[in-house]
Amino acid sequence: MSTLDKTKSLGVTLADQYRSVRALSEKLCETLVTEDYVIQPMPDCSPTKWHLAHTSWFFETFVLKDHVDGYRSPHPQYDFLFNSYYNAVGARHCRPKRGLISRPTVADTYSYREHVDTALLNLLASASAETLQEIEPLITIGLHHEQQHQELMLTDIKYVFWENPLRPAFRPADIGCIGVDGSLAGMHLHAPGPVPIAHQGSPSRPVKWVDFDGGLVWTGHDGGSFAFDNEGPRHQVYLQPFALASTPVTAGEYLAFMQDGGYRRPELWLAEGWATVQSCGWDSPLYWEKHDGEWWQFTLTGMRPVDPEEPVCHVSFFEAEAYASWAGARLPTEFEWEHAAAQQKLEGNFVEDGLYHPTGISRALSQSGEERAVDALATGISQVYGDVWEWTQSSYAPYPGFRESSGALGEYNGKFMANQYVLRGGSCATSRSHVRATYRNFFPSNARWQFSGIRLAVMRPSTREVVPDLLDFEPDLPTFCDDVIAGLSATPKTIPCKYLYDAHGSKLFDEITTLDEYYPTRTELAIVRDRIDEIAAILGHDFRLVEYGSGSSMKTRLLLERLLGIAAYVPVDISRSHLLQSVEALAGDYPDVPIVPVCADYTRAFKLPPARERTIVYFPGSTIGNFHQWEAREFLSRIAGQCGADGGLLIGVDLKKDPAILHRAYNDSRGVTAAFNLNLLTRINRELDGHFLTDDFTHEAIYNPDLGRIEMHLVSAVSQAVQVAGHMFSFDERETIHTECSYKYTIDEFAALARSAGFEPVRVWTDVGGYFSVQYLTVRA
Repeated sequence: MSTLDKTKSLGVTLADQYRSVRALSEKLCETLVTEDYVIQPMPDCSPTKWHLAHTSWFFETFVLKDHVDGYRSPHPQYDFLFNSYYNAVGARHCRPKRGLISRPTVADTYSYREHVDTALLNLLASASAETLQEIEPLITIGLHHEQQHQELMLTDIKYVFWENPLRPAFRPADIGCIGVDGSLAGMHLHAPGPVPIAHQGSPSRPVKWVDFDGGLVWTGHDGGSFAFDNEGPRHQVYLQPFALASTPVTAGEYLAFMQDGGYRRPELWLAEGWATVQSCGWDSPLYWEKHDGEWWQFTLTGMRPVDPEEPVCHVSFFEAEAYASWAGARLPTEFEWEHAAAQQKLEGNFVEDGLYHPTGISRALSQSGEERAVDALATGISQVYGDVWEWTQSSYAPYPGFRESSGALGEYNGKFMANQYVLRGGSCATSRSHVRATYRNFFPSNARWQFSGIRLAVMRPSTREVVPDLLDFEPDLPTFCDDVIAGLSATPKTIPCKYLYDAHGSKLFDEITTLDEYYPTRTELAIVRDRIDEIAAILGHDFRLVEYGSGSSMKTRLLLERLLGIAAYVPVDISRSHLLQSVEALAGDYPDVPIVPVCADYTRAFKLPPARERTIVYFPGSTIGNFHQWEAREFLSRIAGQCGADGGLLIGVDLKKDPAILHRAYNDSRGVTAAFNLNLLTRINRELDGHFLTDDFTHEAIYNPDLGRIEMHLVSAVSQAVQVAGHMFSFDERETIHTECSYKYTIDEFAALARSAGFEPVRVWTDVGGYFSVQYLTVRA
């Protein structure tokens, strides 16, 4: 596709998305009358008219004013009236008084939307490729911003109508659901018939618990698609084994809590929650009221009896926490919730379904088909997405390494990270295309006007082996950032190869080692397997084995099984998650070997834990070839210092051979090595706010005969500029980022290098073809 075609395609795609989202906002309002648009019954609610205007102001302020020459707003005061909380943009109208703004009129507001729509669609149709690339993220966040306000329009108008003694319906029960494109679909709503009071007060069913393993897990967005800044950076958390309730707490279950005096028992409540119950007179969820001994609830389609099978909704964090205490459980952490939800399909009852109210489990599962419904009831969790936002016990706080976006948009989320709790999963008022497993909604602990509900959690005893204590010297984010910025600023551009090995990169490298073309791993394994008795004899007894770059510790298993002289095993790796996963497996398989994992950048100086035994360092995999020769000399010298006078080094060294064999090994036919190399760009995008388009780079590995090494590069396919951590870097077409080198040695060349670093070669083992060598060196006296 030509550059012009790509530009047109992007513009058309953005225009279609823009029209769809904007149409839905107006479709949601089509049953309202003028008077409905302007009411604000409490400060947390905004008038519908204000939502329609504010979402237009967003596009006007952050896109049109900066990218359309001569653009003029219909009124200069719209900046003041429709700014929400962006201090960097300027002054704004008092939030609690939005309902006092009679002018502009509703008609003026729709004219304002039309004015903004026309200008923005014209911009998309005429913008250059550079401008489209610049405004695409702004328009994308603007569309997700409008979807947030669509949900607020529904929750706010519900509260508006609730304050009306006539209890008007927002959308009568015979109005169909809203299609994804904003059109009315053909489905009709039918309010359930009256629910007998005996059913309303019947005992709740037993909770079905679904177990989830603990361990070190990834959480947060991976940067592969749109996400708000508060969903990253992606990082790791350690979870104890836990269980989640298979479904959200139902209205029937919550009724049992109420009938057991839930709102009258202070021991169930947090102190502030109990004070809120007392001062506000709460005795049921918001929108519930009793008529002739039967509980009814107000919905967007009118009053209806409480259905005991539906998820309870419109409860605050205080109420959710009190219910969990009463039930002998707790609320999940947001990380437990995400770990469980990431394994589920993104399906459920969303705003596009037009129900505007949570559904019972039977209906929710029937929409997925009978077979899936039976399976979900038997083995899994249900109603994870849609229906109700689920409170977690997690305070809304920044993730490690979080950085706000630059400019006024940096105020979008970060400034609210105090005195709020996180909710997950979406609701019946959320757009299906807006939610994801990593989405972090947040509200104060007393908020009830949102479609918020409860899912319970409990701890489970661990059935795994206890992971040994970790000595953690993992490099922090600024080190990665500093090295990347320095490397991209250099000529030629280069990034240290150690950064290829994040959690995903480590997994990809493990896959590389199984490829037919990649000879080093299987050849080295064969050498160690065939010569293990000789290796054991020369290493002797009573030593600790320190492995640099342990990875999956595949080769190490041969040593742990056959070397009787190992007093302790010390794996050292830069990837904390990969290290803990492999150590956890080793601890279960070799319970008699003390294991002391060390997370560290072994290319830099770090301290090993003290030991009485002599130290033998194991450095397999030909990783020594990744060092330039002067770096290899310094690195081997540090190892000699850690080994001490009575220690040694067992090392894998790749040997010089036919370059065609090397080329196949580093340019495999399945493209795994290419994915491994390109993953570095994905990591930079995720962790350093990078803007690399991985499709614009290709993997290339070549043999340099003059230096005797394989060189791995990321090659820019086009001339381009890329922003990383606030810095802009330009690339010419075919300009490369050098990501890895792999030196190959003759046996004599490596012996000379080892001696210069303080080692004395003792024994060399090779394969029949002379592709690879395993060597044992001792520290020279």
